[in-house]
Formats: sequence, C-alpha cells, structure tokens
Amino acid sequence: MGNRSTATLVAVLAAGTLLAGPGGLPGPSATAQAAEAAPPPSTPAALGVDLDTVTIPELQRRMHRGSLTSAALTRAYLRRIDAVDPKLDSVLRTDPTALRQAAASDARHRRGQTRGPLDGIPVLLKDNIDTRDLPTTAGSLALAGPPPADDAALVTRLRDAGAVILGKANLSEWANFRAAKPTSGWSAVGGQTRNPYVLDRNPCGSSSGSAAALAASLSQVAIGTETDGSIVCPAGMTGVVGHKPSLGVVSRDGVVPISAEQDTAGPMARNVTDTALTLAALAEDESVRASLPSYAALTRPGALRGKRIGLWRLPALGPGVDALMTRTAGELRRAGAEVVEVTPPYQDRLGELEFPALLTEFHRDIGAYLATREGPPDLAGLIEFNRTHPEEQTCFAGQELFEEALAAPPPTDPAYRAMRAELNDLSKRSIDETMAAGRLDAIAAPTNPPAWTTDCARGDDDVIPSSTPAAVSGYPSLSVPAGFVGELPVGLLLMAGDRQDGELLTLGAAVEGRLDAWRAPRYLPSVAAED
Repeated sequence: MGNRSTATLVAVLAAGTLLAGPGGLPGPSATAQAAEAAPPPSTPAALGVDLDTVTIPELQRRMHRGSLTSAALTRAYLRRIDAVDPKLDSVLRTDPTALRQAAASDARHRRGQTRGPLDGIPVLLKDNIDTRDLPTTAGSLALAGPPPADDAALVTRLRDAGAVILGKANLSEWANFRAAKPTSGWSAVGGQTRNPYVLDRNPCGSSSGSAAALAASLSQVAIGTETDGSIVCPAGMTGVVGHKPSLGVVSRDGVVPISAEQDTAGPMARNVTDTALTLAALAEDESVRASLPSYAALTRPGALRGKRIGLWRLPALGPGVDALMTRTAGELRRAGAEVVEVTPPYQDRLGELEFPALLTEFHRDIGAYLATREGPPDLAGLIEFNRTHPEEQTCFAGQELFEEALAAPPPTDPAYRAMRAELNDLSKRSIDETMAAGRLDAIAAPTNPPAWTTDCARGDDDVIPSSTPAAVSGYPSLSVPAGFVGELPVGLLLMAGDRQDGELLTLGAAVEGRLDAWRAPRYLPSVAAED
C-alpha cells in the first residue's frame, strides 16, 4: 500500500468522515513539523466512542444496550485503515467479509445469543497465521499464491468466539528469520511498516504490523507471534500491550513456524483488559483459561500493595531508558509494591546456545509447513526462490539464516539435543531461581530501547536481552507501556513462572493503571536521536 499525501488525509478529515478526539489534529500553536504529521482523528461521529481508549467491556455494554453495532464499529475501523494506514503500511489487506461477519454478530446480539466478550470485536491477524479465505504469506512472495486449505486453530477459536476477522497485518518477513541483518517491519509483500510515533523509526519485529496498527487504532485487538521478542518488542516500541503466553497455551497449528520449542501466538491490544479477554478466547489450556482474571480483578484498586517485583535494569539500553526505569520503580513503590534490583543468571550462555538450536528447529519445522502449501516445497526451494526474485532483495538482500539452517545438524544430532536440553534448563532456572531468591511475584525489565531509525542498508539495532529468558523457557511475559524517551515509547516487560499467565495479566493491569503511560501517536516524520 502506497503513502497517501497529508493533504489528502486532511481532506478526508475535513469532509467529516472522522471526528477529532484525543488523537486529533493539533491546534494552531503546534510546530510546522507536527502540523505536517498531524495524527488523524480517531472517532467516527456516529459511533459515540473514542477508538483510542475504548475497551472491549465498554463496547459490549453499548452493543448490549443497542447504542452500538458491530457493523458500525467494523466500518469505523475499515475507514480508519483507509485514511491512516497509507502512512504506516501496517495492514496488508482487509477481509472483504468483515462487514458480513459483523452483521452476523449484530443478529446474535439482538437475539441475546452472544458468544462471549469477543463477539463482534474486530481483530487483525499477523500474516503468518493461516486463514482459509485470505492469503497467508509470512511476508514472502513465495507464499503469495492460493490461501491455505484451513484456518489456523487459533483463527477457528476466534471465529467460534464471534470475533470479526478484520484483515491481515504486515510483519518482518519470515518473522525476522531470513537475513543476518534484517530490517524489522519489512516484507517483500507489504514493504516497510513505520512506527506511528515517529515515522522514520522502526516498529521492531516481527509482529510489527500488528503493533503499529494497534498504536494507530486500526483495530480493537491484534494477534502476534513470538519466538523471542516478536510480540513484546513491537508492543513496547509502539506503546501498546503485548502478551507472550506460556508455551502451549495457544495452539501453534497453522502458524508459519520458526521453532516448535519456542513459537507461540499471543494477544496484543491497547490495554491489558482487552489483552486478557483475547487470551481467554485463544487459550487451549483449560487450567490457564480458568486462572485468567475477571474484569473486576483487572480493575481492582490497590492490587500492587504488597507485591514484590524484581527490577532487571539493563542500563545498556541507554540513560533515557535507565532514568525511566528509576521513575517506574518509584511509581510502583508509591503504590505499595516492593521493588528490588535483580540480575537473572545464565544470560550469556543462553545467548550462545539459542541461535544454533533455532537453526536446526527452523529447518525441521519450516519444511513441514511448506509441505502444506503451494510454492517452494522445502527450505532449499525457498532459498532458490529468493535468489531468482529480485523483489525479495529490495530491502535486505541476504538469506544467511536460511542457508545456515539448511546446513544445520538434524534434530536427532546428539550435540543439538544437548544444546536444547541445556537451553531449557538454564532459561527456566534463570527465572525460577531469581523469583525464589527474591520471593518475587514477577521480574520486570525494560522491553525495548527507543526505536532506532529504519535503515535497510544497516539493518536492525536490536540487542534486547530482556525477552530471552521467558521466550526460551516457554514462560509467560507481558509488555505494558512504561513511558517515553522523548517522543518514543518504552515498555515494561513483566515475567513470571510457567502457566502464571493469569497472575501476570492481573499484575500487568495494576502496573498499567499506576503508570498511566499511554498517549496517542503524533505521526511525526522524524525527531533528533534520543538516548
């Protein structure tokens, strides 16, 4: 999708399609730069809600009363995608059946036969999640042929919950597992996704389109996927919430893989409440579903009192981030939490082992997936496809990870098996021992540095260690907005033990309420470098 000029965007707004709200046009005193990049208003006049801040429970209350329909909500998001997304390239395609899905939900609401909190709620899917009626490409032209034969298991759960599949979000091609120096947010199918806060800055990867679309209020919720950092880093970098569930809570069936040992899909939203409600629809694990917090628990005052949180500061992310962590710790202490500084062990060893293990697992798992699709039959065929299609080389030309994976030892290799066993052991001990030693309810760390400038020639600047312990162990993690370094959002990453998703979301809601760090993006074209 190409960029629409600011003049065209302002003309759309002046025509009354949208009504200004908290993310509306700046006043006459705004700088020329801010005026050029003015964020579009977020709320259609007839809708009566602010898309930037409305939650799923509020939407459902309105639908129950009959003052809002899913069709009106879906239409508002489709119009906003049309008006806003040409600045971002975060949405690859919308579902032509979305309004028909919404009408079916409205009929259920009228009959009093709704299927739960997600009934009638628009959802964007990262485009590595199979949909039987929409292309699923993982960002690659190699998969741009016919759609998959079946929906991913998680898509079936969303449809069964009554959600409106709004469309597919852009991503880092092959979930950032192709080139040695990838550029997060770029795919041959969708081009470069931009960060809504500052358009020349990166949204992080690989669920970049899901996160950027949420930050720009182009959907109520979105689904991302993560192997290591690909839900939580984009969430932090774009000022939204992202939850990486415990491994196995959400089915991997029908999701383009990197590694069955670490891959998971998970919910993303503009608030923890919507994130938790979406996880309840996605979760296959009954014990986790039963532990998920109620709306009352998510909004209970004083929930931080007496909680012990271990702060892993990671000062290497820069003085701006470190200062923000100091302020965050102060806010949590004022809310009654105890905050102690920690450094989870074994991080260097995890860094040494993770990548070689993923190479073996990717070769195994991508081959099995490609066998279900039309296109290259295996990893070798995929490598040849990229060599012979120049469009696949317009941002990062390399496919070093593909080539290394092709040469990696098989999963039966004793050295690989020992490597994965050590990874599993050390990653779990890293979290378990830290929590036990400090008698902690959770470990907290900065999710991300301030977003770097997108540069295809250089690739990412993404040494971000905070996601690795939870990603490798399969334990849950949750990023909530912590604040800003200049114009750029930074998240606070919370981690806990296996299957403690419910407890983590409850704590995350309390942290979110205390920090109150969200603000609408201003779509600035650029800013000076930040710490």
